[in-house]
Amino acid sequence: MIGKSIESAVTFYELKWDTEFFGVSCAKAVLTKPLSLDEWNELKVRFQEYQFISIENRDSNPFNAQLLGKDTTAFLADVNIQFVKKLEGAYEIPKNISVHQALERNGHVIEMADFKYSKFIEDRELLKRGGDKVYHQWLINSFNKPDKYYALSKDEQGEINGFLLHSYSNNACVIELIAVSSTTTRGGTGTSLFKTVEYAAYQNGCNKIKVGTQVRNIGAINFYHKVGCKQVGCHQVYHLWN
Repeated sequence: MIGKSIESAVTFYELKWDTEFFGVSCAKAVLTKPLSLDEWNELKVRFQEYQFISIENRDSNPFNAQLLGKDTTAFLADVNIQFVKKLEGAYEIPKNISVHQALERNGHVIEMADFKYSKFIEDRELLKRGGDKVYHQWLINSFNKPDKYYALSKDEQGEINGFLLHSYSNNACVIELIAVSSTTTRGGTGTSLFKTVEYAAYQNGCNKIKVGTQVRNIGAINFYHKVGCKQVGCHQVYHLWN
C-alpha cells in the first residue's frame, strides 16, 4: 500500500502474475496527475522494495516524464494508445464468425499469437526471462474461464483463421488480443471479428468497446480508426529495474 499522502496522485500495486512468471518482484505505478516533489520522493522509496516496476504516466504528462528521466534509470518502454467505440445497436454477426465463452484450450489460437510489437520483447531484461512467451501464456490462462470470450473466424475449409479475445467490465467490452492467421489471403477477417464483438457486446448491455495498442503498431492504429474507434488516451509506460 502507498501512503495516504500520495494515493490521490498514484495507484500502486504488486504484479503477482508477473512476479511468478518472470521470477523477480514486480509492481506497477500509475501516475494519474502531476506529482509534487514530496509525492515523488515518497514514491521513489516505494520503488526500492521491488526489482521491477512498470510506471504508467497517464496522458504522457511532461512534468512526470521529466522526474522519471532526471531522477531514475527508468526508460520509456512503450506508449500505449487507448481507443473507444460507442455502441448504438444495429449490428450483425458475419456468417463465418462464432462467439465462445470459456473456450477450451485450442492450439490453433495459440499458434496465431505472434505479436511483433511488445514491451515484453523490447525490454531485454524481460525477454531473457521469457518475455516472448507472455502472450502465449496469456491465451493459455484465458481458456476455460467463464469471464473470457473468444470470437473465432473460420475459413472455407472450416479451419480457424482469426480470433478476438475479449471480456466485460463496467458496461464496457474490453478487447484483449486480436490476431489473424498469417496464411489468410482474403482481407476483412479482422473487421469481421470486430463487428461480431460489437454485436455480442451490445447484446450483453455494453455501451462501448475499449482497446489499447502500442504507438509503434501503425497497422493496429489504422485498423481501429477504420472500424470507427476514437483515440481517447496516450500513456507513456516506463520500466524501472533495481
